Amino acid sequence: MSSSIQESVIDVEPVGRRPSRQLAGLWMHPGIVVCVLILLLLVAVSVAAPLLAPFDPLQIRPRARLQAPSWIHLFGTDGLGRDVLSRVLYGGQVSLLVGVLSAFVSAVLGTIIGLVAGFFRTLDAIMMRFIDGLMAIPSLLLAIAIVSLVGPSVVSIVAAISIAELPRVVRLVRGVVLSVREATFVQAAVGLGIPNRLIIVRHIFPNCLAPLVVQTTFMFAAAILAEAVLGFLGVGFPPEIPSWGNIIADGRSVFQRAPWTVLCPSLVLSLTVLSVNILGDRLRDMLDPKFSKSASAQ
Repeated sequence: MSSSIQESVIDVEPVGRRPSRQLAGLWMHPGIVVCVLILLLLVAVSVAAPLLAPFDPLQIRPRARLQAPSWIHLFGTDGLGRDVLSRVLYGGQVSLLVGVLSAFVSAVLGTIIGLVAGFFRTLDAIMMRFIDGLMAIPSLLLAIAIVSLVGPSVVSIVAAISIAELPRVVRLVRGVVLSVREATFVQAAVGLGIPNRLIIVRHIFPNCLAPLVVQTTFMFAAAILAEAVLGFLGVGFPPEIPSWGNIIADGRSVFQRAPWTVLCPSLVLSLTVLSVNILGDRLRDMLDPKFSKSASAQ
């Protein structure tokens, strides 16, 4: 008899719609569809860069240096005669990979730490003091310090950006856990002696999914910008690796003479970040009941 009661408690759906049901209606909004199509297009052309790039991104041609955009070089050439469009296409592989990996690592680690800190009160004080200390360090300076100590690579840059973004996820998930932990269905599950891991996975984590999806989109955009900033400051990937930050940094010295070397990659970077931010805003408006009510009232 007790086992059947426990199963019924575990299968009880909390008040409100499941996040999966909320996410099912996202494709009805044209703004989300447009942003997703733009991002898919950028990912597709970056992955297919070996097939789409008209020139070798590392080929130096002194006779073709600083050529303006034309039908041969759609984005022009840089100070070494390299085709900017080819470098932007190949740079998307690096920048988008860093953004996806950084957002994924931050989301996974932050969710685990936030769930544990929010559910177990004895660990909350210890873990959150560490997170508060991490938040006291400026994220950009922390990333620069980590990359400078370890050396520039995909692993070090992803780790640096993920650690800098980690406190935001932890505090977000912990706040949701603290509010859901006192709910009736959670207290009933605790009273019946259901294991804590099942309570966290079946009851608490689904309530964290909606805000976590929104935060992950913003972290993806922030990670792309952080990688560009690191490359622009010269502490990111080596100069021979084309990334959007390195391409923009290479164009600084010739910007007044050849502004396309900075404007073209900056436009692609801005389009990517803008699409991700708009997507995150639309997700927040749909998944957050407060924003949904305010939007419907207006």
